Amino acid sequence: MNLAKQHLDIGLFSTKRDEQLDFWQHAAGLPYDHMGKLGGGMQQHRHHMNGSILKLNHSRHPLPAAPPSGIVGLQIAKQGLAAPQALSDPDGNKVVLVPRSTNGGADGVQGIAILLKVNDPAEHDRFWTHAMQFERAGEGRYRCGDSLVVVAERGKVERGPDWRGPGYRYMTVQVWDCLAEYDGILARGGTSGGTPRVLGDTVRFAFVCDPDGNHIEISQRASLTGGSL
Repeated sequence: MNLAKQHLDIGLFSTKRDEQLDFWQHAAGLPYDHMGKLGGGMQQHRHHMNGSILKLNHSRHPLPAAPPSGIVGLQIAKQGLAAPQALSDPDGNKVVLVPRSTNGGADGVQGIAILLKVNDPAEHDRFWTHAMQFERAGEGRYRCGDSLVVVAERGKVERGPDWRGPGYRYMTVQVWDCLAEYDGILARGGTSGGTPRVLGDTVRFAFVCDPDGNHIEISQRASLTGGSL
């Protein structure tokens, strides 16, 4: 996969705008970037985390009653920590601030790690290493740039009728060519979660799904690639 940015992003949905902004900026210590309007009563509040972006999508309207996604936690590396600090945001989403890895080892978190609960670890291993072309960085650990996707536990993960729901819902990979990467993932056995589309002159994006239906956004962002969409 030809990455335009060496960091994964993660998106969550919430109806608790003020409480969530306070948590992520103060308790988690993430610098605020900017707010973008997504339409339909949805705003995206973007926060920096070691080159990755936390996308806090606030909905003015009630979110669909969807089962939890397979994304069960987030680890964020932080300089100067002596030990991990476990936190929960106002909706109960788990986040752990962890000491930043200095040696780049398989178990170390240099930027962020996105933690998954999965139905079948073997299916996920094939998906992340073959369809997504991530590097295997240890058992159940897959590296994309300096970010990690980690199979943290095995358990029942249900596919919901709508991927937009409370909590962590998707991750984003920034690439040079959305169409080529989307087609390549499908050709290598991935499934579509949303065909390519263009948002103004800002971004071309599409979605694919992992074996449990979690959405991965394949994003070609003009501000990163410097070309026309």
